[in-house]
Parts: sequence; structure tokens; C-alpha cells
Amino acid sequence: MPYSDFKGKVAIITGAGAGIGLAIAEALVKEGVRVAGMDINLDGVSRVEQRVGKDKFLALQVDITDPANCKRGVDAAAEHFGGLHVLINNAALGMNAVHPRYETLPLQIEDVSEELWKKFMLTNVCGTFNMSRQVVPRLRPQKWGRIINVSTSYLTMMRPGFSPYGPSKAALEAWSMMLSRELDESGITVNVVLPGGPVDTAMVPDRDGLDRETLIRPEMMAPMILALLTSEGDKITGKRFLAVDWDNTTSDPQLQTHRTAAWPELATPLAALAPKKG
Repeated sequence: MPYSDFKGKVAIITGAGAGIGLAIAEALVKEGVRVAGMDINLDGVSRVEQRVGKDKFLALQVDITDPANCKRGVDAAAEHFGGLHVLINNAALGMNAVHPRYETLPLQIEDVSEELWKKFMLTNVCGTFNMSRQVVPRLRPQKWGRIINVSTSYLTMMRPGFSPYGPSKAALEAWSMMLSRELDESGITVNVVLPGGPVDTAMVPDRDGLDRETLIRPEMMAPMILALLTSEGDKITGKRFLAVDWDNTTSDPQLQTHRTAAWPELATPLAALAPKKG
């Protein structure tokens, strides 16, 4: 794996204070990527900054639902490190933010308030848009960049009782595919990564019968992201990758592709919509 390709690169990771975001941040710093770790809570990212040094990791308190806050954070990261190359949109609200027993007491539509629906969409969809909107103009002139969005499985998106989390991630993935096409030929790739199952983080609370040893480790997300940051990932865009399917014996991200993002096979071919003759 030519990890030397991205030594000196600068990455922003949202939700970097714990869980998947923290694991990704630590893996990138270890390989020489300088990281601006953003989180709505400063404590977690501050501990990383103190441990590894501000020359490698910059802790920033950012509320991704606030566009002005996103701009200040992106500006601060680029100014501190002298550039920007990668955005990893990881910050999200999970079903544990609704209530800790969501697995055994799934929500019905009557339980989902307008306020709760908007809260999830503001974070999981609008937050990713806000960050990407600030980062893309900085990536265009250098004709190189990576935007990587953390998603979830199709089954979770459609699972009864997982509203509004599931629909918010479905919207995120559809938008990711659209953005990848919009940025085609710009040198900026857009891909989606997901664990492929429940992860051992605070998003999966303890419950009777749960063996946390069976959960996916957060650090399993790092290898596929590292691969996408290399030169081998230059032409890989609009794809989705699963941590549980990742094969570390090969360095080619194309070989690891689970499928194209946002399920284009669901689209009706234009020919099928044309009026039938005779």
C-alpha cells in the first residue's frame, strides 16, 4: 500500500472525539496525515491534541449544523496546517440519541416528533452538506481531494422503527452519489464507507444478551479509508465500501467495492419509459 502518497496531506474528520471518528483520526495521524479533528464536544479531540501534539492533530469544536461554524472550522484547519486535502464526514446522530432501548422498543411514526426528525436531518444530512460546501472550493484549485462520507447498511436505512436515523442516512448516500457525479473530472472523489454491522461504540448501548466482543471494532474502518487516500484511489468515486468485506491482502480499492453508491440498479431505464409502438 503506497501510504507515502499522502504523507503531509491534511484531513478534516468530523465527530473525531470518540468511536469511529477517533479510530480513523488515530490511524491517519499514525501514517503521517495531519488531522483537524472536529467535534461538538471539545473534550475528546482535546485529549488527542494533547497526546500527539498540535503539529499533527488540531482539536476544533464545531457544530456541523451551523454553516457559519463550519466555515470557521474549515478556515482554522486550513490556516493551521497550510492546506486541506481530505474531508471525512463522520459526525452523526444515532438511534441511541432517541432512547437507549431503541432495539427493543422501536419507534412508531406517532413517536417521531417534527423536532426529532429535523434534528436528525440537520446533523446527518445538512451537516455533511455544510462541511462539504466549505471544503470543495478549497479542493478545486489543486485538482485533488477526497470526500468520504460514513453511511450505514441498506437494511438499517429501511428497518422499521429506525426513523429518523435510517432515512437520514439514505438521503446522505443519495446526495453522495450526486456529488460524485457533479465533481467528476475535477480530481475530487466522493465515496461512502460503512462498517457493515453494529460497531462497538456508544451508539450501541449495553443490553441484556449483548456480547460486545461480537461487535465490529471502530478501527476496522481505517484500512479502506487509507487505501482511498492513495493514488490508487484517484479514479474511485461514487462507490460504497464495507469494513467487514475489506481485504487487506490487496491494495486496489476498486477490487474492494461492495457496489456503486445509492443503488442505481433501482432506476428505471429510460427505454422502459418510452411509449410502446403499435
